[in-house]
Amino acid sequence: MNAPWPARHIDTVVIGGGQAGLAMSRHLFDRRIDHVVLERGRIAERWRSERWESLRLLTPNWQTRLPGFQYGGTDPDGFMSMAEVIEFFDRYAGSFSAPVVSGAAVSAVERTGPRFHIRSGRGLWIADNVVIATGYSDVPYVPAFAGRLSRRVTQIVPTRYGNAEQFSHGGVLVVGASATGIQLADELRATGRPVTLAVGRHLRLPRRYRGRDIMWWLDAMGVFDEKVDDVFDAVISRSQPSLQLIGRPDGRALDLAGLAAKGVRVVGRLIGVDGEQTSFDDDLIATTAASDLKLAALLKRIDAFIVKTAQRGLPPAESFQPTWPSAIQVGKEQIDLRAERIDSVVWATGFARKYPWLRIPVLDRQGEIRQRYGITPVPGLYALGMHFQRRRKSAFIDGVGDDAAFLADRILRRVPFTAAG
Repeated sequence: MNAPWPARHIDTVVIGGGQAGLAMSRHLFDRRIDHVVLERGRIAERWRSERWESLRLLTPNWQTRLPGFQYGGTDPDGFMSMAEVIEFFDRYAGSFSAPVVSGAAVSAVERTGPRFHIRSGRGLWIADNVVIATGYSDVPYVPAFAGRLSRRVTQIVPTRYGNAEQFSHGGVLVVGASATGIQLADELRATGRPVTLAVGRHLRLPRRYRGRDIMWWLDAMGVFDEKVDDVFDAVISRSQPSLQLIGRPDGRALDLAGLAAKGVRVVGRLIGVDGEQTSFDDDLIATTAASDLKLAALLKRIDAFIVKTAQRGLPPAESFQPTWPSAIQVGKEQIDLRAERIDSVVWATGFARKYPWLRIPVLDRQGEIRQRYGITPVPGLYALGMHFQRRRKSAFIDGVGDDAAFLADRILRRVPFTAAG
């Protein structure tokens, strides 16, 4: 039941009080647009309650930038802990008195005539504009065949993982080898547990190259600023796997070869489950080779950039090391979980977007919001924080502000969906 507050009229309602919602609020504030930010929990709730204890940002502190605000500490090349991230967002919201309403979980967004009705845990709001800023990392994706796994086996998604003590002392199967999967596999293995890592598509990156953080190079070369209209196929670009990268106080990198050296068993993509029986594709070498090729091309691009910009005093180009020294099969294609004493499965298989409260027909067949640059086909309805929304950095803390400014300007003059540009 909603609290008995009277209906309130406002120009714009922003749904979500994370990085996207706060960036949107700042740009609406700067344009003196009356608005409210509805947050189901507290500011940056996902960072507070859906991240594990040891997690740090994958991007260095200097890259933690939001509109009118940025990291100002003494360790620009370090990586924020979760406590530091939460404090950063709290200070940011306080810097312009962001109108965040906490405990306002949205239960319905409907269009009635020219306006929107937004029902929340804090009552009914009637608005001319709505910005859906719930982000790209919304609901953990778990493959359908997970339902066929033996009930004996504990299943967990990263948003429900706090630390290794949640698990028994048996073996763990981690499914997914991007940033989340490799970090959890490493952490679990460090406790002495047997760990198996099922590897799908991934983008391998070094933490540092030629004396600088890899993010410095990508930022300097303008990779993050590449526009969605400049790529050959936006759908393919958006479907690229996330980065195989971690942030640590010591700046060390982690990859599949490093995990294997620590005793993690590395196998191919998980393709089937039947009770205690699990099947894996024989694609491990092909998958890692494809990732190696992309990495080699990126490093070559960085080397060319160094020459083009005549940078001096850098270490020489580093020799490229493939994931595996030779084309050998690593791991096995079938595993009996009971026989190998594997008691737990971690689904580090990415995220999906869910909008059960959105009662306006703007979702495509995959359940994603139909939008171009964040502008949907419904006048006044916008999305923010989507992967590669306008630029490659759209879903980053450092990138959402540019998209928020773009939408704030459109809210002022209501550009039609077909005219977005």
